Amino acid sequence: MTELKVFSVAPGLTVSAQLRPEDFPLLASRGVTMVLNNRPDGEEPGQLTAAQGAELARRNGMEYRYLPIVLPDISETDIRAFADAMMATTGPVHAHCRSGLRSVTLWALGQVAAGRLTPEQARQAVSKAGFDPKATMTWLAGHGTGYTTGSGV
Repeated sequence: MTELKVFSVAPGLTVSAQLRPEDFPLLASRGVTMVLNNRPDGEEPGQLTAAQGAELARRNGMEYRYLPIVLPDISETDIRAFADAMMATTGPVHAHCRSGLRSVTLWALGQVAAGRLTPEQARQAVSKAGFDPKATMTWLAGHGTGYTTGSGV
């Protein structure tokens, strides 16, 4: 079995593809205090459900948040919920979805909303983390950069 491929996004935030049961002890051993699941239940046969993920996180001493999204339908509420979840813990956060793209996109949009990154800096950060920034830039083009989430990461 291959080890979980983790992408570092920013201090205190890593992302990955769908987690497997054996990934939870690994994340806990790396100091992760919260797991954020951005993948809807039932998106693909055989994936862990949110309830299973929550139980595995609990067993390994981590918090768990289920914030399912679909990329074309990201809302400001989704962005705010991601940022609020990140702020609700004092330790490192690990977010996951099918590939990690939704998770890094939510983070980048929250950074722009909070005024921590310009759209161009967000594009660069998403690229540097190993992901295609198209979803981030498309969302910003459709919503502008003047929205605010009221919180940030």
